[in-house]
Amino acid sequence: MSEPPALEPPPLAVYVHWPYCARICPYCDFNVVRDRGQAEQSALADAILRDLEGQAELTGRRRLVSIFFGGGTPSLMRPEWAARIVETARRLWTPAERVEITLEANPTDAEAGRFAAFAEAGVNRLSLGVQSFDDAALGFLGRNHDAAEARRAAGMACDRFEQLSLDLIYALPGQSPQAWSAQIDDALAFEPDHISPYQLTIETGTAFGRAAERGTLIPPSPDAGADLYEITQTRLAEAGFDAYEVSNHARGAAARSRHNLAYWRGEDYVGAGPGAHGRVTIAGARLSTEAARGVKAYIEAVDQTGVGFANRETLSAREAALERLLMGLRTHEGVCWRDLAPLGLAADSAVAADLARLGLLDAGETRLRATAAGRPVLDRIVAELADA
Repeated sequence: MSEPPALEPPPLAVYVHWPYCARICPYCDFNVVRDRGQAEQSALADAILRDLEGQAELTGRRRLVSIFFGGGTPSLMRPEWAARIVETARRLWTPAERVEITLEANPTDAEAGRFAAFAEAGVNRLSLGVQSFDDAALGFLGRNHDAAEARRAAGMACDRFEQLSLDLIYALPGQSPQAWSAQIDDALAFEPDHISPYQLTIETGTAFGRAAERGTLIPPSPDAGADLYEITQTRLAEAGFDAYEVSNHARGAAARSRHNLAYWRGEDYVGAGPGAHGRVTIAGARLSTEAARGVKAYIEAVDQTGVGFANRETLSAREAALERLLMGLRTHEGVCWRDLAPLGLAADSAVAADLARLGLLDAGETRLRATAAGRPVLDRIVAELADA
């Protein structure tokens, strides 16, 4: 009798957080710090490598599908450090036929000048944070580049990387539909295969948050933001992009972010670097990890325990299901009913049927999806489903 075929290891994504920034943007609430010199950064790069080694012992052999360098500003790191991290991840886990390797970058001339080195380090997808091609908007957003640099960087990225994603921010105070449409046109001119347009969110504790509290910053009304959202959906759809997630548009399935799909599909991912989060399934249980947020605290944690964790806990079945609901409804794929069973939700759930009658959900036999009308009000939908 022949041996049954070996099962393929489950997919695994790797997130690497590089917290350093040359300038901290007034809208940013990520775990970021100002650039503190090469000595500390070199120590952090070494700690990330050791953290990955330690987490590989926890996960066992998995199929590596993506590596994502986020931040912060990972395009400020030395490309040789990125190369070592890529090589280490590929050694620790079993690489898929094509491993998507994404680097977030700012479009300053200094960083764009290193694109070739990052491509040689293994990066095959660039997520370029242009945010705007308008100098006045960039000034308001506190960016450390101008529109000309953004255009130069986008052009260079097209030549250096297999895939290019452009990040844009809209719903700025006073932004007109015409001005936002022009920004979309500017982005489309570079023929990227992926665009991530984010509506400006005023977060508590940020410079913008404090300005809003003082009354010196007044964001657009919800209705104005909704109008700009609709323009985004229509214009990008006309250009051949599918809105496969609330804030992510791809020109075909091959252009979708494999790494972000791991989050939205509830797949496993490890997080290395200060403040990085992870989700790993061990013996059927969903493990949540969070690294120490401070650079020094993270390095010390790795030195003492072999991993950078500050917190590690097993999610309850309800917590894991709620996370699947939150993440899965953001995508056009939706989420399987079986993943929602711990919430008491099923294909015959009354609350889902009520929301479907309102045109906000598509409650199919096997999956639950948000409709185009439901996506802008996902917070309300998730709250109603979770409380059912």
